[in-house]
Amino acid sequence: QVQVVESGGGLVQAGGSLRLSCEASGRTFGSYAMGWFRQAPGKERESVAAIARTGGFTDYADSVKGRFTISRDNAKNTLYLQMNSLKPEDTAVYFCAVRDRANYYATYRQAYDYNYWGQGTQVTVSS
Repeated sequence: QVQVVESGGGLVQAGGSLRLSCEASGRTFGSYAMGWFRQAPGKERESVAAIARTGGFTDYADSVKGRFTISRDNAKNTLYLQMNSLKPEDTAVYFCAVRDRANYYATYRQAYDYNYWGQGTQVTVSS
Protein backbone atom coordinates (compact mmCIF):
# COMPACT_ATOMS: atom_id res chain seq x y z
CA GLN A 1 0.00 0.00 0.00
CA VAL A 2 1.28 3.46 -0.93
CA GLN A 3 0.28 6.49 1.08
CA VAL A 4 -0.03 9.70 -0.93
CA VAL A 5 -0.27 13.15 0.66
CA GLU A 6 -0.51 16.47 -1.18
CA SER A 7 0.23 19.91 0.24
CA GLY A 8 0.74 23.47 -0.92
CA GLY A 9 -2.67 24.52 -2.12
CA GLY A 10 -4.23 27.83 -1.24
CA LEU A 11 -5.72 31.09 -2.44
CA VAL A 12 -3.77 33.19 -4.92
CA GLN A 13 -4.53 36.11 -7.22
CA ALA A 14 -4.54 35.70 -10.97
CA GLY A 15 -1.00 35.89 -12.30
CA GLY A 16 0.46 34.50 -9.11
CA SER A 17 2.29 31.26 -8.39
CA LEU A 18 1.94 28.22 -6.16
CA ARG A 19 3.98 25.06 -5.71
CA LEU A 20 2.23 21.83 -4.85
CA SER A 21 4.06 18.95 -3.22
CA CYS A 22 3.17 15.28 -3.00
CA GLU A 23 4.87 12.79 -0.72
CA ALA A 24 4.44 9.11 -1.49
CA SER A 25 5.48 6.35 0.87
CA GLY A 26 7.47 3.27 0.01
CA ARG A 27 11.08 2.36 -0.54
CA THR A 28 10.58 2.13 -4.29
CA PHE A 29 9.57 5.73 -5.06
CA GLY A 30 11.95 5.70 -7.99
CA SER A 31 9.87 2.98 -9.65
CA TYR A 32 6.66 5.05 -9.57
CA ALA A 33 5.29 6.96 -12.50
CA MET A 34 3.35 9.92 -11.18
CA GLY A 35 0.89 12.55 -12.25
CA TRP A 36 -1.17 15.54 -11.23
CA PHE A 37 -4.88 15.74 -11.92
CA ARG A 38 -7.49 18.36 -11.08
CA GLN A 39 -11.22 18.52 -10.69
CA ALA A 40 -13.28 21.69 -10.73
CA PRO A 41 -16.85 21.80 -9.40
CA GLY A 42 -19.25 20.19 -11.82
CA LYS A 43 -16.48 18.97 -14.09
CA GLU A 44 -14.71 15.68 -14.66
CA ARG A 45 -11.26 14.99 -13.28
CA GLU A 46 -8.63 15.91 -15.85
CA SER A 47 -4.93 15.26 -16.25
CA VAL A 48 -2.67 18.24 -15.71
CA ALA A 49 0.82 16.76 -15.97
CA ALA A 50 2.67 13.46 -15.81
CA ILE A 51 6.25 12.41 -15.19
CA ALA A 52 8.15 9.20 -15.81
CA ARG A 53 10.03 7.20 -13.17
CA THR A 54 13.31 8.91 -13.89
CA GLY A 55 11.93 12.41 -14.17
CA GLY A 56 13.46 12.83 -17.60
CA PHE A 57 10.16 12.53 -19.45
CA THR A 58 7.16 14.76 -18.81
CA ASP A 59 3.83 15.49 -20.47
CA TYR A 60 1.35 18.33 -19.98
CA ALA A 61 -2.20 19.27 -20.77
CA ASP A 62 -2.33 21.95 -23.46
CA SER A 63 -4.06 24.32 -21.05
CA VAL A 64 -1.03 24.43 -18.71
CA LYS A 65 1.92 24.10 -21.08
CA GLY A 66 4.44 26.87 -20.52
CA ARG A 67 2.93 27.76 -17.14
CA PHE A 68 3.19 24.59 -15.04
CA THR A 69 6.23 22.41 -14.40
CA ILE A 70 6.15 18.91 -12.96
CA SER A 71 9.27 17.57 -11.28
CA ARG A 72 10.33 14.97 -8.74
CA ASP A 73 13.02 14.40 -6.17
CA ASN A 74 13.43 10.65 -5.79
CA ALA A 75 15.77 11.09 -2.81
CA LYS A 76 12.96 12.86 -0.92
CA ASN A 77 10.08 10.71 -2.19
CA THR A 78 8.42 13.90 -3.36
CA LEU A 79 6.64 15.09 -6.49
CA TYR A 80 6.15 18.79 -7.26
CA LEU A 81 3.95 20.95 -9.45
CA GLN A 82 5.17 24.51 -9.92
CA MET A 83 2.26 26.62 -11.14
CA ASN A 84 2.98 30.07 -12.56
CA SER A 85 0.79 32.67 -14.26
CA LEU A 86 -2.25 31.18 -12.60
CA LYS A 87 -5.68 31.87 -14.05
CA PRO A 88 -9.14 31.70 -12.44
CA GLU A 89 -9.87 28.66 -14.62
CA ASP A 90 -7.07 26.80 -12.81
CA THR A 91 -9.25 26.77 -9.70
CA ALA A 92 -9.82 23.15 -8.71
CA VAL A 93 -8.93 20.41 -6.29
CA TYR A 94 -5.55 19.04 -7.34
CA PHE A 95 -4.77 15.37 -6.88
CA CYS A 96 -1.50 13.51 -6.92
CA ALA A 97 -1.54 10.05 -8.49
CA VAL A 98 0.90 7.14 -8.30
CA ARG A 99 1.38 4.16 -10.59
CA ASP A 100 3.60 1.70 -8.79
CA ARG A 101 4.53 -0.46 -11.78
CA ALA A 102 5.60 1.65 -14.69
CA ASN A 103 7.67 1.42 -17.80
CA TYR A 104 10.97 3.18 -17.39
CA TYR A 105 10.35 6.09 -19.77
CA ALA A 106 6.55 6.19 -19.87
CA THR A 107 4.23 8.98 -18.82
CA TYR A 108 0.58 8.25 -18.12
CA ARG A 109 -2.26 10.72 -18.67
CA GLN A 110 -5.36 8.65 -17.93
CA ALA A 111 -6.82 8.33 -14.45
CA TYR A 112 -7.27 4.59 -14.89
CA ASP A 113 -3.49 4.22 -15.32
CA TYR A 114 -2.96 5.05 -11.64
CA ASN A 115 -3.64 2.89 -8.61
CA TYR A 116 -2.97 5.24 -5.68
CA TRP A 117 -4.37 8.73 -5.07
CA GLY A 118 -4.02 11.48 -2.54
CA GLN A 119 -6.92 13.23 -0.87
CA GLY A 120 -6.47 16.41 -2.91
CA THR A 121 -5.52 20.00 -2.16
CA GLN A 122 -7.63 23.03 -3.04
CA VAL A 123 -6.24 25.69 -5.35
CA THR A 124 -8.30 28.84 -5.73
CA VAL A 125 -7.31 31.61 -8.13
CA SER A 126 -9.13 34.90 -7.72
CA SER A 127 -9.58 37.36 -10.58
